[in-house]
Amino acid sequence: MLWLTREDNSFIFLNMSNNKNENTMEFSAMFKALSNEHRLHVFLYLAKYCIPGELSTEREMRLTVGELGEGLNIAPSTVSHHLKELRQAGLIRMDRKGKNIECWVEQATVDKIIMFFQQAKGE
Repeated sequence: MLWLTREDNSFIFLNMSNNKNENTMEFSAMFKALSNEHRLHVFLYLAKYCIPGELSTEREMRLTVGELGEGLNIAPSTVSHHLKELRQAGLIRMDRKGKNIECWVEQATVDKIIMFFQQAKGE
């Protein structure tokens, strides 16, 4: 894997192929999950409609699988498959409430991705 870092306005290439670490594997799993067009759409929908701090109660920050499927025009079984992949990558959280499964974006993971790109830009 080739990483690009910025040092004094010059670019340095580092070969990290023999140095797989936990962060690299974690980000790889996140990006792999988001590389599927439908999963990316599900994730962005959740991010748009389940924003922590924007709504008055924790319950309002979450969508059930059924609500998500209706909003995206996707069958619940297909939504469940994509949610499973997003959850395994740490991008979303899920919680069963009776017959419903609530899901929401994992804000700490989104913050990690933001930091990843900021560091890549040298900020």
